[in-house]
Amino acid sequence: MDRRHLLKMLAGLAVCPVCSATGFAAEGAHWGYEGEAGPAKWGEIDAANKVCAIGSQQSPVDIAATVKSQLPALKPAWGKTSDTIVNNGHTIQLNFAEGSTLKLGDTTYKLVQVHFHHPSEHLIDGKNFPMEAHFVHRADSGGLAVVGVLMAEGKPNAAFSKIVATMPATEGPAVKADTNIHPAELLPAKLGYYRYPGSLTTPPCSETVEWLVLTDPVQVAAADVAAFAKLYPMNARPVQKSNRRYVLRSS
Repeated sequence: MDRRHLLKMLAGLAVCPVCSATGFAAEGAHWGYEGEAGPAKWGEIDAANKVCAIGSQQSPVDIAATVKSQLPALKPAWGKTSDTIVNNGHTIQLNFAEGSTLKLGDTTYKLVQVHFHHPSEHLIDGKNFPMEAHFVHRADSGGLAVVGVLMAEGKPNAAFSKIVATMPATEGPAVKADTNIHPAELLPAKLGYYRYPGSLTTPPCSETVEWLVLTDPVQVAAADVAAFAKLYPMNARPVQKSNRRYVLRSS
């Protein structure tokens, strides 16, 4: 095992607390966002990723026509529980200790981690945003709820600025994060959202995700977006077919 693969394995084991529940690939066939290891090949490069190619509820999607619905209000109860931060070779990921939750209807999910994509993975009426944050939550049942936050350039965001200032410049094991990072600061003032059933947007593309994409973007500094882009110029999966899935929009 070469040093690069060893680092990938260590980083994955240290920072992927949902791996066992969802099959996140910490080690195995190399995948990426370009060329022979890119999204079009994910289903071929590893048998564990087959659903990336044949799944019927894949993410992300282009959110266009929506159905206005009486959806339950999102009730995030997130504390300053930042634990570790890692450059895992695919993104920057901030992991959280126990104590932060999301209430969705009768189900309570635990906040596990947040990671970032440049540009955004979800589109709104064919338009993408400079970046997107994915807050991954897991219920005791193993189900996942991911809150997608679209990120637009504008006013600096305190939490994202701290993440950018402390993110590891190279791939490697997780390190201690700034404990002053408050994840709720990465949320817009209003928590209206789009909801649809989907998948992980990285291998193995498991179709186990309740997607909750906020309708309002959050503003972040253009300089912080540029700093992230130096590490990851493009780490977004292309949009997938809706396959007649309805996207619900909270009233």
